[in-house]
Amino acid sequence: MNTYQQLAVSLTLVSCVVHTTFGQTTLNAKMDKMAEGLEKKVVAWRRDFHQHPELGNREFQTAAKIAAHLQSLGMEVKTGVGKTGVVGLLKGGKPGPVVALRADMDGLPVTERVDLPFKSEAHTEYNGQQTGIMHACGHDTHVAMLMGAAEVLASVKNELHGTVKFIFQPAEEGAPTGEEGGAYLMVKEGVLENPKVEAIFGLHINSQTEVGTIKYRPGATMAAVDSYAIKIKGKQTHGAAPWSGTDPIVTSAQVVMGLQTIVSRNVTLTDNAAVVTVGALHSGIRQNIIPEEANMIGTIRTFSPEAQQLIHRRINEIATNIAESAGAKADVKIDIMYPVTYNDPKLTDQMVPSLEAVAGKDNVRITPAQTGAEDFSFYQQKIPGFFYFLGGMTKGKKVENAAPHHTPDFQIDEGCFVLGMKSLCHLTVDYMTQSAAAKKL
Repeated sequence: MNTYQQLAVSLTLVSCVVHTTFGQTTLNAKMDKMAEGLEKKVVAWRRDFHQHPELGNREFQTAAKIAAHLQSLGMEVKTGVGKTGVVGLLKGGKPGPVVALRADMDGLPVTERVDLPFKSEAHTEYNGQQTGIMHACGHDTHVAMLMGAAEVLASVKNELHGTVKFIFQPAEEGAPTGEEGGAYLMVKEGVLENPKVEAIFGLHINSQTEVGTIKYRPGATMAAVDSYAIKIKGKQTHGAAPWSGTDPIVTSAQVVMGLQTIVSRNVTLTDNAAVVTVGALHSGIRQNIIPEEANMIGTIRTFSPEAQQLIHRRINEIATNIAESAGAKADVKIDIMYPVTYNDPKLTDQMVPSLEAVAGKDNVRITPAQTGAEDFSFYQQKIPGFFYFLGGMTKGKKVENAAPHHTPDFQIDEGCFVLGMKSLCHLTVDYMTQSAAAKKL
């Protein structure tokens, strides 16, 4: 190839990039205007979902409203995916990759304390106790924003370089006892196939981050979560003669204290964060009876397979050996739940400029790893995924005055919805456009 031919090729490449960038900017501006016009509609959806929350694998009304909306946009819609999940397929006017966007739909067994016109009054029985039902983690906002993003993207479908798969997922907080659910079940049932998804994006509202702010982290972002149950079997006796039996309550107290040494003395904290929490301890029925057994349950959070294996082993060793030393017996069960939420570093680097363009560079920040868990991680085990956090706290409010997630006072400032819609749309279109440009080059 001579000099003139090389120059011609270079000019052609530059022309492709300039044309692609110009078209992308124009399309993004069109979507932004559309998102702004949908704000009131998205707020209304969110309030409806908030007032009528449903627990995992029981999101029947929620799913029906989502499906009706997607069908009204002319999408191919599947319902009953992963129990109550809804999947919409939007085929763009130009060839390109399949990009998935995900929102979770389920509420929590929490009785709402916030005095809102659309406050939840729903109640149910959960684990044998009467409780309210509340969107205490913001999944109602996720659904509403993704419904809005679906309407925006459907309005420009002829300009899309690819296909968008909208995944509305049940049971992110966990399926009812004895049932499968959540992202695990949707993946198992093939939600990432037919057509095969190339990349997936998802967001989570945050009640303690200011509106207008987006936070993310490359690599391990949220912890893997496991649960454990320990049964301490002793020997029942009269409370006035403890020497005649084996006290499972005293033994359990020693086990609880022993478990606290795992993180402080066994985990290499300079390499890993980890949590071992005892969430409940039940034993006995009367003040003068030493019972036969005690039962405790808890949660484990880790960021690496090595730390996970270490903690599992130490829980078994500590409970078993302490019980044996007291003349009791320990039965330990550990259930592996969600893997680490891992943002593909290459995909993250590629897409952060899209977030900076829509929110402003100073408003997009790296966040420390979170010990909360997310079953978005099951999608990321199969394909590259990017999960980020959207600020939902009123500007100027002090973090200590903002109720955390999973609490009765949890509240979201609805002023974040437009940015949420825009960010989902920009990530989708930018990924598709970059993929198309790469193929031309």
